[in-house]
Amino acid sequence: MNIKDKHSEKVVSAYPLFKGVEGSATAIQIKKGEQLKEHITKTEAFLICVSGSARFENEKGETHDLTSGDSVLIEPMVKHWVDGMETSQLVLLK
Repeated sequence: MNIKDKHSEKVVSAYPLFKGVEGSATAIQIKKGEQLKEHITKTEAFLICVSGSARFENEKGETHDLTSGDSVLIEPMVKHWVDGMETSQLVLLK
């Protein structure tokens, strides 16, 4: 399985990869120049860039440029968003 194959042609797409008793994994695709709009997570999360290039930002002014293999820990209850600098494949663990 390749996570790229799980996404539609939408500019931002999310696909559930795994849901366990204690957590989940979601594949996210963000096309170049598009944005995963600002939102808040209630639990801590971990975002990993599999391919492409994306920029994670939050309301605290923190910015993380992510390329293949980079990751960021997402704080709960902090508004954040992700911009696709290139078409990107990411995995979100909660």
